[in-house]
Amino acid sequence: MLDRKGKGIFKKFRKEAELDEFIISNSTVLPGESTLIKLNVGRLPSGTRISIDAHVFRGKEDGPTALILGGVHGDEINGIEIVRRCLEEEVFDGITKGTIIAIPIVNIYGFINFSRSVPDGKDVNRSFPGSTAGSLASRVARTLTKKVMPMVDFIIDLHTGGSSRFNYPQIRYAKSDPLAKELGRQFGAPFLIQKPFISKSLRKVAFEMKIPTIVYEAGESIRFDGYSIDLGVKGIKRILSNAGMISVSNISFDIRMFHVTKTSWIRSPNSGLFIWSKASGQKVSKGEPLGYIKDPQGLKSVTIFANRTGYIIGHNNASVVNQGDALFHITYEQEEIS
Repeated sequence: MLDRKGKGIFKKFRKEAELDEFIISNSTVLPGESTLIKLNVGRLPSGTRISIDAHVFRGKEDGPTALILGGVHGDEINGIEIVRRCLEEEVFDGITKGTIIAIPIVNIYGFINFSRSVPDGKDVNRSFPGSTAGSLASRVARTLTKKVMPMVDFIIDLHTGGSSRFNYPQIRYAKSDPLAKELGRQFGAPFLIQKPFISKSLRKVAFEMKIPTIVYEAGESIRFDGYSIDLGVKGIKRILSNAGMISVSNISFDIRMFHVTKTSWIRSPNSGLFIWSKASGQKVSKGEPLGYIKDPQGLKSVTIFANRTGYIIGHNNASVVNQGDALFHITYEQEEIS
């Protein structure tokens, strides 16, 4: 059964109802229509044009506008696959009210080059609100900020862990954004984590524009994770269904969910070969062994112990680590929620 307790929050979303026309980058989308809009963000030195593909679906009735993003970091392919799968399964085609803007890949250059960033090393998600005279990252951010976000009521931003770091499926929201917290609860990931805003991030700028935003973190970069992808598709369906935008059935809501207010990383005390014995999603007790750092000569082994009692929500999949590298991300203030 779907949890519809938070359905009333969508009454607070208002933007589309105030618009006579829905226009993105000089393209008008009428009620009942769907279209693909290409948002130009710049050119490479070769002259190749870089553009973002935005799939827009409008219902015949007024309603909220949802922005669903994948690939803000080009190497985080789970989010890209989640949006792609929704498009392939025609999840958005049955929209009855409101508008859905689905962008599978925000950072086209990063995706092509298996990279988190763009040519000058800039991070798109540290470049908002951006500038039309800035780097490619800044131009991408500006395109979203000026051409898309002003019409949006809420955002679902899909991410994974960084290089070799696996994140167990989790939603992140800011304490000062209660609507985002409710959206995260409706999404239905195992962990709903309170995290402060990061300077110049999409989530922070969206909050300043009064757009509640949740970040779904699941899996690791350059690697598909079926469980993370499946939960991501279901979470999107839940939110859109609760908003009355689409009609879906057989979306289970039987996952144990925990609200988390504090987490900490355990870092490697030595350099060497890393062998973990506990993985993300598992509950651990303070003092429990989690893994080992082995020196390549077979002369020394260091045991890594849990420094808190809680759940592992992220771990390092690297086989070789340096002293100080993050190994395990553990919750230590959490409560189960319904």
